[in-house]
Amino acid sequence: MDFTLPETAREVQRGVGDICSRFDMDYWQRCETEKRWPEEVWSELAKGGWLGLAVPEEYGGGGQGLLELAVATETLAASGAAGGSAFTYVLTPGFGAMTVARHGSAAQRAELLPRLAAGEVETCFALTEPDAGSNSLAISTFARRDGDEYVINGQKVWITGVQRATWMLLVTRTIPAAEARPRTNGLTVFLVDVPEAVAAGRLSYRPIPKMGANTTPSNTVFVDDLRVPATSVLGEVDKGAAVLWDVLNPERVLLGASALGGAEVALRLAVAYAKEREVFGRPIGANQAVAFPLARVKAKIELARLMLYKAAWLFDRGLPCGTEANIAKLTASEAAWEAADRAFQTYGGMAYSLEYPIARLLADARIGRVAPVTEELLLNHLATQVLGLPRSF
Repeated sequence: MDFTLPETAREVQRGVGDICSRFDMDYWQRCETEKRWPEEVWSELAKGGWLGLAVPEEYGGGGQGLLELAVATETLAASGAAGGSAFTYVLTPGFGAMTVARHGSAAQRAELLPRLAAGEVETCFALTEPDAGSNSLAISTFARRDGDEYVINGQKVWITGVQRATWMLLVTRTIPAAEARPRTNGLTVFLVDVPEAVAAGRLSYRPIPKMGANTTPSNTVFVDDLRVPATSVLGEVDKGAAVLWDVLNPERVLLGASALGGAEVALRLAVAYAKEREVFGRPIGANQAVAFPLARVKAKIELARLMLYKAAWLFDRGLPCGTEANIAKLTASEAAWEAADRAFQTYGGMAYSLEYPIARLLADARIGRVAPVTEELLLNHLATQVLGLPRSF
């Protein structure tokens, strides 16, 4: 058993880390305050080839996998970007490039993968609906076949990155949920040209004001009689569940990696402050009440990282990884929240000041415990699917 990261992943750490070293905490604070995409970082990552890690080499990518994407995400987050950085690698390299590479037709791969690798086009993913919530199989957005086209109607919520996206991976029902046997049947994923659909008045969106991660807007999306060619199906009609699992498991891993990076930022700041802040004639870090909780955070970060890398390793080898991805997401998010909370406590009242980044770290960490899936559902998976306890629904 070898716990050493492969050279491909270490190369990612060095390359992405070198770019990130050019952007300090103040830069990320400004991006959050101004609610703007980190365009400068995105541009540098694109020029360095770090956005096409999961794109096969024949399409101009790195030919690597989820492990390298996770390492890139963690490195970016740990540089100071924290949890909000997840979208840099989730939206396009994860949702877009990796999914098209695994499930796209020959024509879709040829058209999209080179441009995705170069950062020339961006993607978003539309699954969640107001009435379905975490019950993804209960979505009602419906695609009806009409000749060589499908007509799609529905509504999505908390869809991040629509404003920048060229393509949307839109999850629909082609068999109503009440009629699907088994429940996973009848899902179909479409590649939707966002600018074209918006220009035609068939797709619209409304930003949702939110407490954090404001470098990328999240939106309510409305789809009204949107016509798309049958060739825009990603994967197979009615069998979109296979595509969905290959989106959701990497999403958990990448968001877990972002949470770990955010935890590292919070811990680093807390430790530095505990060393320099003196009260009663000594650094506050000399007090066990301050030191021990920070030491516990460090232990939790390292434990979560082991499961995170294992989940990515399994995915890259085509092995079942759902349980590992869920555990990785659960433990990484918990570590991020505890790290941010302890950093807040270490800074004391000064943490409440926006002069410091602690409030941003706290907001970023908190969302990880409810999105894209709540801890309760992750625990429910472990309880029923792993421990064999009775289902409650």
